[in-house]
Formats: sequence, C-alpha cells, structure tokens
Amino acid sequence: MQAIHQPIHTQAQAEQNSAQSPDPNRGRKPNFRAMLRNKEMQAALGSGLLMLVAWGISPYFNAISIMLYIVSYAIGGWTKAKEGMETLVKDRDLDVNLLMIAASLGAAAIGYWNEGAMLIFIFALSGALESYATERSHKDISSLMALKPETALRIENGQMNLVAIDELKPGDLLLVKPGELIPADGTVYRGSSFVNQASITGESLPVDKAEGDEVYAGTVNGEGALYVEVTKSAAGSLFGKIIKLVEEAQAEVPDSQRFIERFEGIYARVVVGATLMVIAGAPLLLGWTWNEAFYKAMVFLVVASPCALVSSIMPVMLSAMSSSARRGILFKGGAHVENMAQTRVVAFDKTGTLTMGTPQVTDIITAEGMNRAELLSAAAAIENLSMHPLARAIVDQAVREGIVTQEAERVQTLTGWGIEGYVHGVLWRIGKTNEMHLDTHPHWHDERARLESEGKTVSIVMADNHFAGLIAMRDTVRPQAAAAVKKLEDMGVKVAMLTGDRAKSAAVIARETGVSLVYADLLPEDKVKQVQALRQAYGQVLMVGDGVNDAPALAAATVGMGMGMSGSGTALEVADVVLMNDNIEEIAWVIEQARRAQRTVKQNMFFAITVILALIAGNFLQGVALPLGVVGHEGSTILVILNGLRLLR
Repeated sequence: MQAIHQPIHTQAQAEQNSAQSPDPNRGRKPNFRAMLRNKEMQAALGSGLLMLVAWGISPYFNAISIMLYIVSYAIGGWTKAKEGMETLVKDRDLDVNLLMIAASLGAAAIGYWNEGAMLIFIFALSGALESYATERSHKDISSLMALKPETALRIENGQMNLVAIDELKPGDLLLVKPGELIPADGTVYRGSSFVNQASITGESLPVDKAEGDEVYAGTVNGEGALYVEVTKSAAGSLFGKIIKLVEEAQAEVPDSQRFIERFEGIYARVVVGATLMVIAGAPLLLGWTWNEAFYKAMVFLVVASPCALVSSIMPVMLSAMSSSARRGILFKGGAHVENMAQTRVVAFDKTGTLTMGTPQVTDIITAEGMNRAELLSAAAAIENLSMHPLARAIVDQAVREGIVTQEAERVQTLTGWGIEGYVHGVLWRIGKTNEMHLDTHPHWHDERARLESEGKTVSIVMADNHFAGLIAMRDTVRPQAAAAVKKLEDMGVKVAMLTGDRAKSAAVIARETGVSLVYADLLPEDKVKQVQALRQAYGQVLMVGDGVNDAPALAAATVGMGMGMSGSGTALEVADVVLMNDNIEEIAWVIEQARRAQRTVKQNMFFAITVILALIAGNFLQGVALPLGVVGHEGSTILVILNGLRLLR
C-alpha cells in the first residue's frame, strides 16, 4: 500500500489558527484612501480643482482660463459622456448623463464657462460617490470558496491517493482524518467521530457520526477517523449549492434600481425634446429672435438639469451611513439604507446571533451522597484532555467556580458515547444519558426529560459504575436579545427565527427572547425558501446571521446583516450591513434611522422638483438670467445636501 503522509491538524489547532488570522472585515473604518483611488473620484476632484483655478485667473488670463475650463470639462465629464453615448448608441435611449453634459456645454456655448464647469463637477462628484458605494456593496464570495475543500484522500485498490475533489464521483471511498474538512457529501462507511456542522446546518453543538450517518462537504471532522462513501459530486454537494444560491441572489436587481433607470430615460427625453422645441419653435410661434430663443433654451437646460434631484439621495444616504458607523453599524452602500427602511420582518439566525454560540453549564445535579464540587472537579479533570465543545464547557465551569483541576490518568474516548478516566483511583465516566445507565434510577428519567425540554444537552456522570449525577449544558441567550426583539415588535416589525437546530431547542430560545415566528431544522436551502416565504407574506425582510450556512439567506433577503465580532468572513462578505459590535439592540435604531433617511429623501425630492418647476416657469413667463438660474439651481442643490447632512446627528 502506498503511504500518504499528511499533517494532522486537530480542532484545537484549527481554532487557534482561526483566532490568530486577521479578519479584514472586523474593525474596518471608512477607507478614504481607497475612495481617493477610485478613478471617477480622482476625475471629479481634478475637474473641480481646474474649475477653481480657471475661475481665479479668468479676470487676468481669459484665454488660459478658457483652456483650463475645457480641460475641466473633459476630465470631469468624460466618463459620464461616454456612458451617455453608450446608452444612446446601444440602447437608443437618452439618460441623465447625456443631459448634464448637454446642459454644461450649452452654458459654455453662451459664455458661462464656470457655471457649466460647476454642473459637471457636482454631477461627476455624486457619480463618483455612487460608484464607490457600489464597489463596496459588491458581494464577494471568495472567502466562501476558500472554505471549499480542494483535495480528498481516496481509497483505490487498497491504496490511498490524494485527488482533487472535482474527480470524486458517487461510490468513491474516502478517508477523513481527525481535524480535516470533509471533502464531499456522503455517508459514514466505517468509524465514528463528532463532526462540527455549524458551517452547513448552523447547529451550535457538534454531532456524533457513526456508520450509516450522513455527512456534508465543508464540515469539520472531530477526533476520530472516518471512512466516507461519496454520495454526491462536488457540484451537487450541499456546499456547492450554497455557493450557487449566493451567486443567484446577488444577480437580482432591486425594483428601485429599475425605477430609477426608467425615470432617467423619460426625464432626459422630455428635457431634450423641450429644449429643441424652444430653439426651433419659439422664433416661429412666439416671434422670438434666434439668439433669444437659444438663450432661454440654455437657461431651461441648466435649470432643468437634475443636480438637486441627484443630491437629494446620496448625501442623505452617506449621512445615515456615517451616523450608523459611529454606532458600530456599517452599510456597504446607500441602496441598503433605502431597503432597510422598508423592513417589515427581521429574521434572526439562532446560534451566534440570538445566542452566544458556545455551550455553558446550566445545571449540575448530583446523586445522594455525592459532593457537587468533587463531581465537577473530577469531570473537569477528564474533560480537560478533550477538545469537544461540551468538554470545554465543563472545564470552563470549573474555572469559573475556582475549582482546582485534578490530575487524571488513563483517559480514553469511548467511541459514540463519551470519555472516561481515573482520578485518585476512581473510574469516572462522562457521556450520553443512555437508557442502560438510567434503568436502575427511574426517578432520573423525569429529571432528564425536564432538562431536555428546556433545550439543554444532558450528560451523565458515573463514578466506579455508580450513578453520580447529571450535567446539563446549553447555548446561552445574548443578554440584549429579549430587549432587541421587544423594540422591534414595538415598532411594528415582525420577528422570526431561522435555525438548523432542533425544534425543541429553538422553542426554548424563542420563549426566552419573545420571538413569535420560529422555523427550526432548516438547511441553508431551507432558510432561503423561508426568507422568500416571509417576503411574500409580510414584505421586505432583514436577515441577521453570523455563519457560512447563513450566507444564502443573507443574500436572498432584502437586506442581509452579518455579525462583525462573531461572524464568519463569508457572512460578512455576503452581508449588506455589518453589525460590528454584535449588539443586536441597535437593529431597531438602524431601521428607524433608515426610515428617517427615507423621509428626508422624499422631502429633498419634493423641494428639488418644486424649485426646478419654479425656475422653468420663471424662465418662460418672466425671463430668468442664466447666472440667476445657475444660482437658483445650485442653491437648491446646496440646501438639499445640508438637509441630508442633518442625519449625521
């Protein structure tokens, strides 16, 4: 047999490596250097700088000033002009980009170079900010792909060969060593171990696996070797489906984006058509001179340009994003603020979101004559040599109570049951509450049933084959969870819980937190379906999660929110919003802030449209000088920006 020597990484080493590896998503502050590296931002700022220089020297060097204005127009307007021409040629449609360029060139044509340059600069700057926000909101699944196993140890003709997972096919037999990622969906052919399935099912505790049990690609094997028979190819695995679901959800275009695109085309066509009618029709119908008609048409083109409308949205969104960031809530784009305001349901993942994600000892019940401290000390001494999360919970409890851990001897794992070892000559055994251990103690059946009904995992402790007691453990609820749920309910927002855990455990957490809608035993694809069902039943859904298994649901929701401190890199990349401090009480505040932003946007748009209509009416009824039209137009732009900046408070 050909020996394949591979390093064995224990779960402890994996956890240590994970803790040491920096997470680029944690503690991230607004990156102004990255913003300045944005090419559109550089062009906009360059255009504005040239505009100021040209304005400053215009009284002294008029020819040079005009040359600088031309360069300013070219730098600031090139990208928008290109986009406008592409829309005109490919889609045979007009958009606001082309309209703004035409307005600026029209102002220049009648000698108002600075006014035209200012229009170019403001529009280019808002476009650059929008472009940067779009880049930040792009959902990258590279971290999810990084978790995908690349190779597998396949057994062929008595030999072990290292092969790429793409070569695996149903029926192949694999060896999965302790601490390794399971490379494919399959069933356990031989061996037993506990498997951490949190990346797939969201279960807070590892699951014991034995012959015939199903395992999933991307989950982590525990302390035992497993022989796994492949049942699905890499593309058809549950992990592969997660990646596909995320990609499909990312491709979905929001309704608001479609509306804006339609509005731009209609608005641009109306303004251009009206401008041409004034130039061509006014001299014939109203008796205006050609110069007078052209002048009024240029004033119309300037005052009708949508700078104020554009500024009605982005400054508001950026201000809301900034104020949210100060409270530890990072938006990846202004569109998500708008979507957040429409939230009707908040769907929480359970483990690591409503709960802390790590089990803790809740009850230690001893048999008659057994000392509690002695039982906990002995159990901690044996469990100290295991890396199972339940074992760590017992050890941590002993540390919290100040109990000195004794020295254990001849400790060994009892496959499929638990662990045993000697402490001061006494054989202690800790494991599952199998019927055979409780048969002689029938009154403990009710005690175990009571603890399990509370969503707790119960372990039995035996001393020299005599019943010594029970230790119950459970994932603990976040201290602020109940208050967070109540705040949302008071706002009229429904609260749901989506979890891969058992229905009994989920029901207990729901009772303690006040969650009214509970959906348990869900795989990642089930969570996506449930999110879609909630959207149909109630409206827009905010999904809050922290794990890889939550990634498809985060992407499928109207807004996905990842937990910044405890969340996986994948959840943070896919999420639209990151709750950096994991304080879920802030969710109610950020929804209200988003609603406030939405109200401000409506106010700004109403004001901008009113000013545009008033200036247009004044231009044709009384006559508006071009400088006055620019002042009125830019003044309305400044006012809506200042109104948006109020959200910084």
